[in-house]
Amino acid sequence: MSHTQDSAARVPQAESLSPCSDCPSGATLTAQGLCCRDFRRALGCFATGVTVLSTLDAEGHARGMTISSFNSVSLDPPLILWSLALDSPSLPTFRDASHYAVNVLAADQQALSNRFASRLSDRFEGVDTRSGLSGTPLLEGCCAWFECRHEAIYPGGDHLIFVGRVERFAAQPGLAPLLFHAGAYARLAAHGAAQD
Repeated sequence: MSHTQDSAARVPQAESLSPCSDCPSGATLTAQGLCCRDFRRALGCFATGVTVLSTLDAEGHARGMTISSFNSVSLDPPLILWSLALDSPSLPTFRDASHYAVNVLAADQQALSNRFASRLSDRFEGVDTRSGLSGTPLLEGCCAWFECRHEAIYPGGDHLIFVGRVERFAAQPGLAPLLFHAGAYARLAAHGAAQD
């Protein structure tokens, strides 16, 4: 979604460039004739599922965060990917973790999504979990779970791209997923309201 550091380095610097007021990389986007706000709106046209990434930090404390950048990569071997901003406070924890889990949220778990996107110091307090591989916490009531071993990390502009090797998974196909579209939560029309 974002330009690599190499391509950003090739953008000529000019005093006439006025950085975008929406983000620190606005000068790069402006130089290419792109508007940061419009780019985000266009990306928002792609509906995604909502997931919570969970892991244990170096001290064994449960850590987690909401993301929508989850995607499949390969069936054989079973690989998935997701990305995390370079300025995320969670970056060191997930970069150093040997294992993590992708918890695919169900339509009735919007409150969990908001909780794990918040600045709460203990996002797991009062949340029903069970222990997965290597002790990784799994959230109860999700549509699916992918328990992963860290496979690789790649640079992706202002993000890092994580690739995980799935070591165990489970699904509850009868549950409707929580979706995110155009900057808001949404639901599949077949499962009720089209959007909250």
